[in-house]
Amino acid sequence: MAIVIFHNPNCSKSRATLELIREAGQEPVVVPYLKSGWTKPQLQALFAVADIFPREALRSGRGPASELGLLEDGVSDDAILDAMVAHPELVERPLVCSPKGVRICRPPELVGDLL
Repeated sequence: MAIVIFHNPNCSKSRATLELIREAGQEPVVVPYLKSGWTKPQLQALFAVADIFPREALRSGRGPASELGLLEDGVSDDAILDAMVAHPELVERPLVCSPKGVRICRPPELVGDLL
């Protein structure tokens, strides 16, 4: 199984993570998720393997999470997932998959555990 990075080239953390993967001698599959988007089953599977809830993968610092009311108490996982499908930028990045697991690599050095 190849290493896969769900990548936003405009994000310095995502660029740094991609660079660390390549410096380790790996050439990952790069998924430009802002263009390709997400599906709900895809996100559910990634989060299950990462052992995180959708709220933990929600990008809350920037983007439309606050305007969409997703930061309020009581917002369901389904509502967050639906918003992530509609607004791909709501998923925290970079998300990396490897035979060793799935992880949000913030800070980028966390990718080392997946290599």
